[in-house]
Amino acid sequence: MKVLVVDDQQLMREGLVALLDLVDDVDVVGDAGNGEEALRLVAELRPDVVLMDLRMPVMDGVEATRRIARAHPEVAVVVLTTYDDDRSVDSALLAGACGYLTKDAGRAEIAAALRSAAAGQSTFSAAVSRRLVDALSRAAPPPVSACPDGLTVREVEVLRLVAGGMSNAEIGSALFIAETTVKTHINNAFAKIGVRNRTEAAAYARDSLL
Repeated sequence: MKVLVVDDQQLMREGLVALLDLVDDVDVVGDAGNGEEALRLVAELRPDVVLMDLRMPVMDGVEATRRIARAHPEVAVVVLTTYDDDRSVDSALLAGACGYLTKDAGRAEIAAALRSAAAGQSTFSAAVSRRLVDALSRAAPPPVSACPDGLTVREVEVLRLVAGGMSNAEIGSALFIAETTVKTHINNAFAKIGVRNRTEAAAYARDSLL
């Protein structure tokens, strides 16, 4: 498993490289100090997984993750950061990260997350998992039992959350889809139900879906 380590703190970066060199099935192929450098190395080295810090100069980890996901969808990104607040987690996951760990994670936990990412699976720290479960339980819409006017199940879910006053980013976080996908669902739903804006869509949802 080829891994690229990205962290702006040289001591942390070198420590991670040394730590991962002790893992039998991990080959650290390079390291970078910012997101821009990471993009160049991903194109050059073709790692299986990028272990990505979030807050860095030149280009932060969220933007770097977004660009890697677009240009190199075969490369998985696991975030390793000091921060586990809702905004940081949401931004990273919506950008395309498939794992999120905090820097108190040990070697075994980091290695397991890298393996999961390489296998196409997601891994989160315990604290982040609790946040995601709490957010989902608060924001998840009730099950869809009927889809009027040719709406799909996902479009009904999105319209319900629009009616709840949520932004596109918040809807994406609640449904675990990209903000661009939310916009597509909204545009399609608006065309089907004949509304022009979110206010009209919210009224439709309250009358027909809630």
